Amino acid sequence: MKTSYSKDDLINFKPKHSYLVAVDSDGCVFDSMEVKQKIFFHPRIIETWGLASIEPQLRAAAEFVNLYSKWRGQNRFVALLQMFDLLAEHPDVDASILPDTTALRTYCESGLPLGNATLISEVERTGNPELKKVMDWSLAVNRDIEEGMEKIPPFKGVFGTLEKVNASADCIIVSQTPEEALVKEWNDNGMTKYVSVIAGQELGTKTEHLQMVMDDRYAPQNVLMVGDAFGDQKAAEAVGACFYPINPGHEEQSWSRLLDEALDRFLVGTFAGEYQQKRIAEFHELLPENPPWAG
Repeated sequence: MKTSYSKDDLINFKPKHSYLVAVDSDGCVFDSMEVKQKIFFHPRIIETWGLASIEPQLRAAAEFVNLYSKWRGQNRFVALLQMFDLLAEHPDVDASILPDTTALRTYCESGLPLGNATLISEVERTGNPELKKVMDWSLAVNRDIEEGMEKIPPFKGVFGTLEKVNASADCIIVSQTPEEALVKEWNDNGMTKYVSVIAGQELGTKTEHLQMVMDDRYAPQNVLMVGDAFGDQKAAEAVGACFYPINPGHEEQSWSRLLDEALDRFLVGTFAGEYQQKRIAEFHELLPENPPWAG
């Protein structure tokens, strides 16, 4: 059972089919996003930066960014920065109690693969205390999830869909979740047999994952990205691939439609165009851009 993946697994990928289906994991395959964010990510933010005095506002901002907006599913460091930016503009928050995010912003905009490995290197290189807090928070979240996260099964319809995908297409995981957590979740549920590569945040962005695996192997119209966030759609569009949304709050219906209808359309070439745009329009209606307190 493979437990670790590298960029070479994507760069030197050997297709078995002429079609590829790339699937996100958290919130898409597993109903794990709300649990991870509310039980593990957000309490650690409050503790790490001593922000108990604004816990209601912080949780509202963090939930909006990570779960209920167009930014859902972003890299954790980009989402953390955006949450602090929203809090700085919140009418019920004194911005002076918020941390200095200069170093975090510099890291997020550095062009480095955003993950614990590069963050640790940047902390060692710069010695920046605020960046070290971000590192401590991120590592603590990983430990908390490893020690306290109960096994969460995939959404109904996932197993049947992956079985059907495997009959006609190659399948990989494309995610911004750390590899260790991804491999554990897929192994625990007996699902690694359905995928050839599990690509987490350590291997780059979702767009980079797709570029590496597609290079001279698949026609863009023969690649389908399945995801629950705008970032998944953008990654698909960046490489010319098709995109099928798993609608937040309607996940089981989305998987059922993928199994019974959308996958067949993809394989016979009638997915792109009007059908895809209708699915994307439904998806966009569910994820707003502005938080409720902004009016």
